[in-house]
Amino acid sequence: MSKYGSFPGSRPRRLRTSPVMRRMVAETRLHPADFILPAFVREGVSEPVAIASMPGVVQHTRDSLKKAAAEAVAAGISGIMLFGVPEDSKKDAVGTPGTDPDGILQVALRDVRAEVGDELLVMSDLCLDETTDHGHCGVLDEFGRVDNDATLERYAEMAQVQADAGAHVVGPSGMMDGQVGVVRDALDQIGREDVAVLAYTVKYASAFYGPFREAVASSLRGDRKTYQQDPANVGDSMRELALDLEEGADMVMVKPAGPYLDILARVADVSDVPVAAYQISGEYAMIEAAAEKGWIDRERAIVESLTGIKRAGAQNILTYWATEVAQKLGRG
Repeated sequence: MSKYGSFPGSRPRRLRTSPVMRRMVAETRLHPADFILPAFVREGVSEPVAIASMPGVVQHTRDSLKKAAAEAVAAGISGIMLFGVPEDSKKDAVGTPGTDPDGILQVALRDVRAEVGDELLVMSDLCLDETTDHGHCGVLDEFGRVDNDATLERYAEMAQVQADAGAHVVGPSGMMDGQVGVVRDALDQIGREDVAVLAYTVKYASAFYGPFREAVASSLRGDRKTYQQDPANVGDSMRELALDLEEGADMVMVKPAGPYLDILARVADVSDVPVAAYQISGEYAMIEAAAEKGWIDRERAIVESLTGIKRAGAQNILTYWATEVAQKLGRG
């Protein structure tokens, strides 16, 4: 016996001794199939437009978007979530470009489906914020408040035109009460029972959306606190989950991801459908900015953040690093 007392009989460090050992006993593994790439396509541009607050991310042209989709297929990721950015002159109070078959999002959906077919799940953001001149996620009433039920009528139309344009999956993201049920009914009415609904079930009114406003050239005045969730609340999220499941959601999502891992874990524990999480623009921007200044190891921070999201319970992760990380992981 050592003069300092008995040595430990159990030594967890034995399973940390080498990269091969750590890899063998890892409880959480990232795989290219976990990832979905959010992508922006902008109307009326001839070259991709850099997003200053999101280094490495661009507003795509139609051609560069097709290339990005092909790269995503080659990397082995599962999906691409498309956001359309119409010309400002086309935005109006009811978000007409969102239901115009020739609106930029619908055109992009057709482009990407033609490029990748069924090799990549082509997903579409189903919301009005990118297409309204006031920047809110719905139609406003005479007092300037978002009119829930009038907005649902617009969402139903959007679901149908997005399905017609080729979306495999639609993602109602506006946090209107009843949105999943209305979208599901609208799709079924046109015989598109095959189109899945990825419900933005938990979407908090977060400061981390900041760079996204630039990415979609948002016209928002005010904030979205009357329909997105209060960051202080947990029970609200579980109620939203129950409602979305009852209304027919095929998959559910938590957004943002990193600041709400506790919520993600709660949702994953009880959901009987696949759970996704969206690592949003602010999460991306913070890591990129700190890495640019040399304060953190960029690649390690990216992988660690994604591993934490998956460990908390996400089966799929929307991340702007999807293709990059998938390429490094390989298809193994």
